[in-house]
Amino acid sequence: MRITLPRLGFGGAPLGNMFKPLDEPTADATLAAAWEAGIRYYDTSPHYGAGLSEQRFGRLLADKRRDDYVLSTKVGRLLQPADKPDNAPPFVDELPNHRILDYSADGARRSIEASLERLGVDRIDVVYIHDVSEDQHGPQWTEYFEQAMKGAAKALIQMREEGTIRGWGLGVNLVEPCRMALEQSDPDVFLLAGRYSLLDHREALDTLFPQCVERGVGIVVGGPFNSGVLAGGQNYDYAEAPEEIRRKTAEIEAVCQRFGVDMRAAALQFCLAHPAVLAAIPGTSNPKRPAQYVQQFEAAIAAEFWQSLKEENLLPVDVPVPEGRPA
Repeated sequence: MRITLPRLGFGGAPLGNMFKPLDEPTADATLAAAWEAGIRYYDTSPHYGAGLSEQRFGRLLADKRRDDYVLSTKVGRLLQPADKPDNAPPFVDELPNHRILDYSADGARRSIEASLERLGVDRIDVVYIHDVSEDQHGPQWTEYFEQAMKGAAKALIQMREEGTIRGWGLGVNLVEPCRMALEQSDPDVFLLAGRYSLLDHREALDTLFPQCVERGVGIVVGGPFNSGVLAGGQNYDYAEAPEEIRRKTAEIEAVCQRFGVDMRAAALQFCLAHPAVLAAIPGTSNPKRPAQYVQQFEAAIAAEFWQSLKEENLLPVDVPVPEGRPA
């Protein structure tokens, strides 16, 4: 792979008040717990709470040695001070900033400069072009994608060549933009949220990951629990889980119970089994979760468990799974 990352990271969307407000002491305690648990890869974005997530990460990192962790953020939305928050769903109680879509080269540089200030650091390791996809922009998404390839992507390639950043890619919820970026540019890594999980993996497995392995382009799996449904929650892809998803989740959970496996551990370890995947970055606003994520990442799961998922048609026979360790 062209770059390396810690295998387990922390996704910063919940720190931007995703779905519900988060008070500052709890935000600080959650990030402190992630550091204490040994997590050293942190991903955030100006979009998360209109700068709130970055600001909160900045407090955690203020007294940390810069070489002791890996940091990524995103470009594509510039923040402009406003009289009141946008409160763009799924975020609530945001900072009073207005988002301006900007996928130009100059916009990318300005966004990074502003992120550095909010984060209080002197460099960012990986930069993702954020949300150049149909789920965010509708039919007009291809126009934004073209702007990004002609603008932000070229600026990030130059910054990589200068050594300002280690790598760049897209941060998206859909597979197609990643395929197009491979065709049109020279990315290092994709942050793909929700599209490589126990519940949803076929498209990425067939159409993207083989090219990534061939090119040495890594994948960071965001949303390994599909917005919570694979961790016992009710949401899938940022909304209430449909009946089909709830049914398949229940079937997976039944196999987990038979083998004494925590479904969250299975979800994390499944993501990381593919050779294209560099890291998984579950997020949380609960200080108890980071240590649990580390335990789930390290949990022993027998090979027979994975084989049973395949035999019961809950996973395809050709999907890579962990080698398995006796429980």
